[in-house]
Amino acid sequence: MTKTLPLATAAHPLEPFIQKLLGAEALLPDSETNVLEVVGILKSYGVVLDAYSKNLIYIADHQFLVLFPFFKYFNGQVTLPRLLRHWWHDRINFEYAEYCMKTMLWHGGGQMDTYLDSDDFLQRCGAAIAAKIKSNPAMRGLHGLFPDFLPEQVRQLAYYSALGQFWRVMSDLFIDLSDAYDAGRVTTIPEVVAFIKAGLVAAAANPITYAVEIGGKPYDLLPKSAGLTFLMDVAVPYVEAVFFRGTPFLGTVSYNAQANQISVDQGRFDYGALYADPLPIGGAGIPPTLLMQDMRHFLPDYLTAFYESQGRGLDDVRVKICQSFQKSMFCVTSASLQGLLPHPADTTQAAEQAANHEFLAAWMDRLATSRLEVVQL
Repeated sequence: MTKTLPLATAAHPLEPFIQKLLGAEALLPDSETNVLEVVGILKSYGVVLDAYSKNLIYIADHQFLVLFPFFKYFNGQVTLPRLLRHWWHDRINFEYAEYCMKTMLWHGGGQMDTYLDSDDFLQRCGAAIAAKIKSNPAMRGLHGLFPDFLPEQVRQLAYYSALGQFWRVMSDLFIDLSDAYDAGRVTTIPEVVAFIKAGLVAAAANPITYAVEIGGKPYDLLPKSAGLTFLMDVAVPYVEAVFFRGTPFLGTVSYNAQANQISVDQGRFDYGALYADPLPIGGAGIPPTLLMQDMRHFLPDYLTAFYESQGRGLDDVRVKICQSFQKSMFCVTSASLQGLLPHPADTTQAAEQAANHEFLAAWMDRLATSRLEVVQL
């Protein structure tokens, strides 16, 4: 049952959604159709994330400081058929995984971002760089002329690995959710959110580490001693960077500073998944188009049948996929916010209730201009 907070805290414009989250409900209405869409699209997303995760970790581990990694998307398996398929673009679009990684790197946040600027990391980074370039005069010369260039590449590789580890967990979680739905154990949106929340909580303290082997010797770049964990140092910055902030898409807004179409404050960016208009999906230069195309290949039969029965059928399937995906991300956001509450949602202490309400109100402020109202329809 949704509990009623004191009147002093009940004036937020999105108060009904705050109450839903406090009552173990979701930002997305519960309906049979919404459950079908959310679980179906997360099944497809889980398959895609499996591929994304493996490739990001491969790049971090095996393309370390390879400045021109021509075959980085092949996971070490370069054959003529795979090369022809790659050129024909009949493949997983790993470029989108890199887009998400670079968005995280740019926006920063969390202790990982802080650690990558620490003296400890720079010392470990310096040792790995020295080992990698000791027999490469050109790289040594480059490093001498631009001493900050290679460390920045290593920071980026750390994000490759961290995002790969995060997506490994999420891929397994979404596949397990689909299995639970198929078995009839998950039938409502609140149950979907509870399932995702349980998975996030279970993985919350998983350590995020990264080591690369050079000349047969391992170099710890994100050591366990850094204390980086799955939830606070990767999952939360990922939600912030990809769900909320994102990056302005080329061709949709002007990058001209005089046009003032892009905020000078990164913290006010609202180009993430929770704000995106599904209609442009499929257009050139829109990064999520790549993700929607990837998910199209792995839709469960029941979701394909649902799309075929709606409107234009499969002619606008990428738009439909984006709409379903957006609904699913509001469910993931619901699970994340419930998992991050400073106090138990069912606390009876007035001060703790107020703290929970304040926490959620701050996030609702940011969701005011999102597509939250649209997904209620």
